[in-house]
Amino acid sequence: MRKIGRRASWRGCARAAILTAKGAMPMNTTTTDAHAAANAESAANATPQAACRNCGAALLGDHCYACGQPVKGLVRPLGNLFGDLLDSVFNVDTRILRTIPPLFAKPGFLSTEYFAGRQVRYVTPVRLFFFLCIAAFFFAQLSFQIDPDTIDVDGKGNSSDIRGATTVAEVEKRRDAALAGFAEAKQNMADTPAASGIPGIEAGEQKVREEAAARIKQLQDAQAKGEPVPEAEPDENKLNLSINGKRWDPKKNPIDKAWLPAFANRWLNDQIVRGNRNIERLKQDPSAFKDAVLSAVPTTLFVLVPIFALMLKLAYLFKRRLYMEHVVVALHSHAFLCLDLLLVLLVRALEQWLAPNGGALAGLFGWVEGLLLAWMPVYLLIMQKRVYAQGWPMTLLKYCMLGFCYTILLSFAIFASMAIGLVAM
Repeated sequence: MRKIGRRASWRGCARAAILTAKGAMPMNTTTTDAHAAANAESAANATPQAACRNCGAALLGDHCYACGQPVKGLVRPLGNLFGDLLDSVFNVDTRILRTIPPLFAKPGFLSTEYFAGRQVRYVTPVRLFFFLCIAAFFFAQLSFQIDPDTIDVDGKGNSSDIRGATTVAEVEKRRDAALAGFAEAKQNMADTPAASGIPGIEAGEQKVREEAAARIKQLQDAQAKGEPVPEAEPDENKLNLSINGKRWDPKKNPIDKAWLPAFANRWLNDQIVRGNRNIERLKQDPSAFKDAVLSAVPTTLFVLVPIFALMLKLAYLFKRRLYMEHVVVALHSHAFLCLDLLLVLLVRALEQWLAPNGGALAGLFGWVEGLLLAWMPVYLLIMQKRVYAQGWPMTLLKYCMLGFCYTILLSFAIFASMAIGLVAM
């Protein structure tokens, strides 16, 4: 009982002390009124929080967190749009300055940085490859031209003239002139991006030989029978295609595959007809064919990137990497190849500008160009070693396998680009 009484007395004393202190502290009514007035003024001046115009959710930034609609749309002053465009371009350019040096000089660096999560400081792989690919092949179109004389030979050596020759000596003369023109064309295209068209030139050479041999046989048979010189037959198969062992003809022997629908067969025959017609234009304007082929190459490379990534996936199946990781490696590899090709073209352009007559400076440019070309396979090998971190023996084996398969794939892609260019020119 005594303890309970003591506790009660202590509580009473504490309560009395608090009341006394409150009574001893005078209330500052002026300060309280000022705070109340400030709160009232801020409440009166407070603006309602902005809401998304699409879904009505409260906006917390430049994009709605609920639906993703941006706050800034296209319906605003043109000056603001132009400023945003310059800001975007400047941002990309800044990242390019941080991306291009390691892309060229540090094999595998960008891919490993991307996998480590350090991504925003560099240009994205897709944008990097797209930019360099377009820049490289656009500059390739501007950097060289094809002389029409190397293709048409002044109209004295093409297939139609060979078929129109009336003597064996005339056939041989026109055949030799056409072959000389093709040889000069191949020499001009060697070691340039247009070298992808050399197989087409060689196919043209074979066709000239066949046309000359057929015309000589016609003339000799007619002479042996005592008949007049046969007239030249129109050639509607300038591409020298064969269907079921016979020369293609749009009416007598067209493409007619049973496993294809009728419209697909018609489309294929129409494309061949268009390509045959463009051959005559090619003789007059070979640059049109060159531009069409080089314009088709970037699209072809975009198709090759996921295929090459699939090849990497199969080669490193036990690494348990995601397919998209191989896509990043493929994009960086092709971006480097486009960058290196662009540098080769720039060096060649400088050589033609600063050393058109040869000399020591031209030799120096030749060495630089050779080093840039040699850096391509070395770079890809080192990149493959650093990204996948395997021993040198396995890396070399897989590098050779991938290189062989990709070379075959690239050859088909080049022929496809040539076919697309011939039809699209």
